[in-house]
Amino acid sequence: MTHTADIIIIGAGVHGASLASHLARRGATVIVLEKKFVAAGATGRSSGLVRMHYDVKQDAELAWASFPYFRDWGQIVGGDCGFTRTGFIELVGPEHTDDLRANVAMHQQIGIPSLLIGADDVRRLAPHFKTDDIELAAYEPESGYADPTSTASAFLNAARALGAQLVQDCAVTEIVVTGGRVTGVETTQGNFAAPVVVNAAGAWAGALNRLAGLDLPYDTWRHDTMFIGLPREIGSTHPAVIDDAKQMYFRPEGRLTLVGLEDGNPIGESPEGDTDHARAGFVERAIERICQRMPVMEAAHLHSAHGGYDGITPDQHPMLGPAGPDGFYLDCGFSGTGFKISPAVGLCMSELILDGRAKTVDISIYRPQRFAEGKRVVGEHSYSSIWR
Repeated sequence: MTHTADIIIIGAGVHGASLASHLARRGATVIVLEKKFVAAGATGRSSGLVRMHYDVKQDAELAWASFPYFRDWGQIVGGDCGFTRTGFIELVGPEHTDDLRANVAMHQQIGIPSLLIGADDVRRLAPHFKTDDIELAAYEPESGYADPTSTASAFLNAARALGAQLVQDCAVTEIVVTGGRVTGVETTQGNFAAPVVVNAAGAWAGALNRLAGLDLPYDTWRHDTMFIGLPREIGSTHPAVIDDAKQMYFRPEGRLTLVGLEDGNPIGESPEGDTDHARAGFVERAIERICQRMPVMEAAHLHSAHGGYDGITPDQHPMLGPAGPDGFYLDCGFSGTGFKISPAVGLCMSELILDGRAKTVDISIYRPQRFAEGKRVVGEHSYSSIWR
């Protein structure tokens, strides 16, 4: 038996789930195929930051268009995404002070509540931060973090309430193309037919692109994170932080702090690798780094550490839009920074698929063909390459 729909989405991470919700809301019949279970890949290992600070305008616009979803989740989507407002601080070294000024000005033009603050202000917001290497920082008082698995599940629940189907433990084995057009997929659970197929498979998306006959620069990227217990001296919480000066980020979660590093992240490994444990040496490097910014963390204790995989592109920006055979779309390659923009990306992709053009935010700069055209997405005032 062949199951039919208007649109097949491959991957039940937060991006596949968001797109399914937006498409179902527009009345499209949708089937989501997931080789494991909801949020089994990058989404389930996401650090969940919700912030708007980017050095590319379209990135910031997508984050800003997504923010109302997180803030008002129950009213817009239903269920709970676990959004927690902590405030967000972007820290950069003195050599990037001018870049920071320019990016905050760009954010303010968009309407994002972002402001420049000095080292003294950082210490007032977070008294235990050491700021001797900081001149200016950016502060977003409304930002924070959310729970990625709950976010994906809520999106899918909303989609299913509108008639979408979710099929788990269902691996795609072939992209069916007839006369230069996608007509469906073959899977470990039978055949599914649709005139539109969307690849939202994260770290596994490169293999699916090859099944569709595409030759695109797409790889896998591994990232480890750890949780440490907060010392009593810190109090109840602290802001979420991207610390470019120390090549790390961190945020609170209850009485724990999540820490990730922006360097030493392997590219090209199998996404089937061990994610239950962090790589050797990661915890030691992460502890050293967080203690440089927060010396009080010398009294912290390790709670846990694990890894995860995502898809990555050469400019560390997603591939969004049609590619290859007619009806085949990409919604992948978020390179570890896709969670916070998932609501707006799903909306924009639904507009692109159903209306021929994204209206909420112009996502044409993310078209998969840009690499062949020599047009990588690069911020005008970039601090550095994100993943080194």
